[in-house]
Amino acid sequence: MKPVYVFSSGRLSRHQNTIVLETDEGKRFLPIEQVSELYIFGEVDLNKRFLEFVAREGILLHFFNRYGYYTGTFYPREYLSSGALLLRQVEHYLDSTRRLTLARAFVRGALRNIRTVMLYYRRRNVDTQDALDIVERALVDLEQADSPAALMAVEGHAREAYYAVWPSIIDAEFPFGPRTRRPPRDETNALISFGNSLLYTAVLAQIYQTHLDPRIGYLHETNFRRHTLNLDVAEVFKPVLVDRLIFRLVNRGQLQRRHFVTGAEGVFLDDDGRKLVVEAWEQTLQETYRHPVLNRSVSYRTTLRLELYKIEKHLLGEQSYVPFALRG
Repeated sequence: MKPVYVFSSGRLSRHQNTIVLETDEGKRFLPIEQVSELYIFGEVDLNKRFLEFVAREGILLHFFNRYGYYTGTFYPREYLSSGALLLRQVEHYLDSTRRLTLARAFVRGALRNIRTVMLYYRRRNVDTQDALDIVERALVDLEQADSPAALMAVEGHAREAYYAVWPSIIDAEFPFGPRTRRPPRDETNALISFGNSLLYTAVLAQIYQTHLDPRIGYLHETNFRRHTLNLDVAEVFKPVLVDRLIFRLVNRGQLQRRHFVTGAEGVFLDDDGRKLVVEAWEQTLQETYRHPVLNRSVSYRTTLRLELYKIEKHLLGEQSYVPFALRG
């Protein structure tokens, strides 16, 4: 099973046990057992019968608007939901000490992976020392942070220093000012926003395959509007999966300024740019490495699932959560 990305406009429907995508170019048939989730970038029509079909099969639909903004996910009813684990999730959220322990671990994992990325580029003669010093201080400061908001402030300050060295890492004439989100004001910000959206949805898809409830996060505030646990876990993997992907695509000349459009709504990837990033993103998730504990090759997509299993064990009191660490 694998994700399917829909860039064309058309209609999604069901024919027996097959998803049918009908566009001006013709019909594309997708056997249901081969699809894990659908990423929908084009304008598509679908009906209740189709939603019932994909919900029964546990297929998530991720929707993006015409600018590439992630707008939401059709998240079928959980088939692996566990009342016992849900109670543990809530207990850890309501207990400020236990919530802070998890929130701190997510930030610690993010900062350590940022440090590893910068050490890699320092070995390649990029001046990252000032930013490294700030990240090292942040790793100390987060131990004294007494709330998730304080932790996010510590992380935010370290990320500002980290982003400040990006113009030295990226070998292209891409302007990169302060981090801007909605809308992104330059090409690099557009890449970060799009890459982060892909990561958020990838983690969400893996959460669906566990007993965890995506609505209960610990670093990001749980509210009535969105999933938050995927945002927490994504913090650990942004430097590993998104940032390094951006560096590769730009420094190898695969992504160029012609892949972006600028308008009143900001700077965005065009259709060709999005397809290029998505293809490289899928290759990144399928990339394997030797897992130091399992002593076998695992993909980064599997690593996301393993991270969630570690959180489950933490919530159940079996083993304290230690975030994924990129090997230098």
